[in-house]
Amino acid sequence: MPDIEAKRQVVDDLKNRFSRSTVAIFTDYRGLTVAEMTELRNRLRKAGVELKVVKNTLARFALRECGLEEVEPHLEGPNAVVFGYEDPVEPAKIVNDFIKEFKKLEVKAGILDRRVIKAKEIESLAALPPKEVIIAMVLGGLQGPVRGLVYVLNANLSGLARAINAIKEKREAS
Repeated sequence: MPDIEAKRQVVDDLKNRFSRSTVAIFTDYRGLTVAEMTELRNRLRKAGVELKVVKNTLARFALRECGLEEVEPHLEGPNAVVFGYEDPVEPAKIVNDFIKEFKKLEVKAGILDRRVIKAKEIESLAALPPKEVIIAMVLGGLQGPVRGLVYVLNANLSGLARAINAIKEKREAS
């Protein structure tokens, strides 16, 4: 019985991680040495991202309980899942950079906003700028029209002030 209870705890832990994560990336880690796996974990940890090697059967139970059964076809062979809890771009960037450097890790699929995404979509996600940069770009885009409106209103007011001043000077001169 204790074995079943331990498995139940693992399923509950996975279910909790899937529920909290903004992105989950399923990878095949075959071929990675212990040192390379440690390097990957360290890179992910610095960004507040976790890597968990999962047993497919237990992952299937957790995914079903979260309503994410569409991921199940990708649970073949050994799986390590990268869980990102904040910015979904950062975990994708780290995994993508690691793949370019070591050429051993393979992305199978992912979950983004409770939707299954393919490996190519994770690669596209990695190409996006970080969340803070996107927010700054949007705010900068919103600022432009407001700045233009202020300039136009200011120009009209200064023109009106000049016209009134010219009339005043004309009357004083007469």
